[in-house]
Amino acid sequence: MTITHESDTETRIELKDGRKIILIGTAHISEESVTEVREKIASEKPDRVCIELDEARYKSITEGKKWSDMNIAKVLKERKGFLLLTNLVLSSFQKKLGLDLGTKPGDEMLAAITTCKELEIPFDLADRDITITLKRAWAKSNFWNKNKLLSALFASAFTKEKLSEEDIEELKKKNALSNMMEELAKELPSVKEVLIDERDRFLASKIYDAQGKTIMAVIGAGHAPGICEHLEKLSEEDSSSDISDINFIPKTGFVRKAMPWLVSTLVVGLFAYMGIARGVDQMLENMAWWAIFQAGFSFIGASLALAHPLSILAGTLSAPFVSLVPIIGAGLVAGLVESAVRKPNVGDFERLPNDALTFRGFYKNKVTRILLVFFYTNFASIIAKFILFKFLIDLLPKI
Repeated sequence: MTITHESDTETRIELKDGRKIILIGTAHISEESVTEVREKIASEKPDRVCIELDEARYKSITEGKKWSDMNIAKVLKERKGFLLLTNLVLSSFQKKLGLDLGTKPGDEMLAAITTCKELEIPFDLADRDITITLKRAWAKSNFWNKNKLLSALFASAFTKEKLSEEDIEELKKKNALSNMMEELAKELPSVKEVLIDERDRFLASKIYDAQGKTIMAVIGAGHAPGICEHLEKLSEEDSSSDISDINFIPKTGFVRKAMPWLVSTLVVGLFAYMGIARGVDQMLENMAWWAIFQAGFSFIGASLALAHPLSILAGTLSAPFVSLVPIIGAGLVAGLVESAVRKPNVGDFERLPNDALTFRGFYKNKVTRILLVFFYTNFASIIAKFILFKFLIDLLPKI
């Protein structure tokens, strides 16, 4: 197999079986990428084009996302609040950059599809289902990494710094991309593994299995090095293009499922032990501190989200009890009350894509406000639990 880098955005590969693959690396909000994709497909006229899209994102780009179909209370009950919040912030980040540069995220992919249809060139949607990708990233991240990811996305999405076209084009260069991937791997290795490494392999397998003598692939520029590496492995005789091992949503392991319950059981056990070893008064005093900390932190979290007074009250009063029941949590209670007393209307769902572009919009829109109430209250309650658990453990030698 031979690899030739024609430019920062174009890589040509000749496989051992004589087939040719042309990788066109793009930036997802670059007008120059849109033009290049159109021109390359028209000039090369490949047998087939593989596009870095899945069915869900293809429908979202071509038909628009129907946010009004979403049941926010159901999302919270199914424990998908963190996932939805991450998805919204990520979407707003890409859309904001696109507005700064006069393009929409995915315009270059849409241009590839339109050009293929005009020239009657068959095309494949070659990316993994976005739901599987996000859920795999979420499942592989612990609580702190999830919050690090959300914090980084919030900081990026709501920054006032604007990127120029030159900045975007610089991101297509391999050295700039390598540095970014190294930073991501250092800070969030599990996220990088799922969002980048696994999708490199998935895309490479789809490209390798595509029908035709000349295949063109329109991909994000960051995937090009990894795809080349996997194509080289696939060209070996004993290699397989099977990707079933990375194309499913992993089940939560027993240890991860049991850990929250174990912590709650230990806390209850510590209270009982204190009652036996130091008397009921000491046990009641420590239980009171638990209630005060949980209620206080939950009050702060819900207040920071500017929740309705009833939502703040519900989260505050329930926190001392539901903090010991991992499947509920103060954030869920406050979020459900918020969704009931400030029920989103059709206008909130219609404005959601635009309101999610700004920090103020996140607070203004009832849908995102509910997510903030859920997230802030939950996060504050968990912080309180860690502080109090350490406090209780420190008391043990004194018993």
